[in-house]
Amino acid sequence: MKWMLVLLLAGCGSAPLAPQRVEVPVFTPCVKAVPKRPVYEFDQLAPVATDGEIVLALARDWLQGRKYEGELEVVIAGCILPDEKAER
Repeated sequence: MKWMLVLLLAGCGSAPLAPQRVEVPVFTPCVKAVPKRPVYEFDQLAPVATDGEIVLALARDWLQGRKYEGELEVVIAGCILPDEKAER
């Protein structure tokens, strides 16, 4: 019984380990501002719109869509790490 008590007390007598600093990466958003989604004419068409009206609305919306797509690509490009850019 005495030897058990001696072992327990010996464990308490040692100095505690010094605290170690560990750096953990923390997520930070890379997107500062999201481009505003355009209002497409196609989305506002009546359900009974003719095929011609649908095609014309899609044709008019195409340029807006391409511009919006380009803005999104620029935002996403800012989030890619330099190592990943070299692979592209």
